[in-house]
Amino acid sequence: MEVGGHCSARFARVQDAFAKNFAVENEVGASFAATVNGELVVDLWGGHADAARTRPWQRDSLANVWSTTKAMTALCAHVLADRGGLDFDAPVARYWPEFAAAGKGAIPVRYLLSHQSGLAGLSEPMPAEGVLDWQGFCAALAAQKPLWEPGTRSGYHAITFGHLVGEVLRRIDGRTLGAFFRDEVASKLGAEFWIGLPESEEPRVVEMVPPDPPAPLAEPPKPGDSSYELRRALANPSVTQTIANTRAWRAAEVPAANGQANARGAARIMAALACGGSLDGVRLLREASIARAIAEQCYGKDLVLGPMRWGLGFMLASKDLPLSPNPRTFGHGGWGGSFALADCDARVSLAYVMNRMSPGTTGDKRLGRLIRALYGGLSSSP
Repeated sequence: MEVGGHCSARFARVQDAFAKNFAVENEVGASFAATVNGELVVDLWGGHADAARTRPWQRDSLANVWSTTKAMTALCAHVLADRGGLDFDAPVARYWPEFAAAGKGAIPVRYLLSHQSGLAGLSEPMPAEGVLDWQGFCAALAAQKPLWEPGTRSGYHAITFGHLVGEVLRRIDGRTLGAFFRDEVASKLGAEFWIGLPESEEPRVVEMVPPDPPAPLAEPPKPGDSSYELRRALANPSVTQTIANTRAWRAAEVPAANGQANARGAARIMAALACGGSLDGVRLLREASIARAIAEQCYGKDLVLGPMRWGLGFMLASKDLPLSPNPRTFGHGGWGGSFALADCDARVSLAYVMNRMSPGTTGDKRLGRLIRALYGGLSSSP
């Protein structure tokens, strides 16, 4: 298979690993990029943009990265906090008064970002299309009673995360999360990453290829056990992978799950974080703000994902999620296999974007092979 792009000689094994994914993991199409000290050292793409394998994956192809979008949503919250506009310890209701309903008046903003608010799903049924209605979905979240006592444990807010954090930001700043991200992050860095894709970019979007059969984001409820009601709420709204191939999904802002990007764009944004908060003269965050973002908020058995170590909106490296050899490594994975990562100790960033989805959000073999090859190159002589 022909691999496009370039790879510094030091990282030749990354290109080999990228090609191997197509040979042994049934990769359809993908891109992978990595930076060291802000310099793009790996920029690869290849394969096909559709399930029928009739369209080649191009240099500028874009794919739905699902929950890798959460890294960008969290970054927006940190940019606003860095400027003094958001206090993570303040109650959400200070910024969003309606949120105080159902006993939620004391929930602090930090619980939204660390998946501890108890609002991982809705008790009242909502169709998947409900997430495309910003006001309607936010109203449902404001009215929702927490599914567990906030602050006592985490439960991955697979879809609700983006609307919860995004509505707080909108109430403070006035812009939607997607507009804030475009203006304050992506445009300033010249990074190809959208939350709410303009129609002009549609020709670049690849077809997402779901596992067979398509499955909901949360495991479907199983009657007969004591956790049935909780499980039902966690699976509501039940969003399936097939929605990713619709224009309505890509055009909307679903800041937990519908970012459209290529690996180069995602890696460039994470490079700013890996390099102390700035890149090429553009400062996004102070170093103290990055330290706050990756301070451990909770570590234990997440109700949805299993053992997880959470910062303020970011997955943190741990023995359960060994993202790199270095402790100050963080980022976020997306349903199906995508990932964006920043390593502050090695000043490295990387991103993997693909269209053939695997069932999970973390632990994809394709990504693991690429990370091992990249860090192998880092340990060798320049």
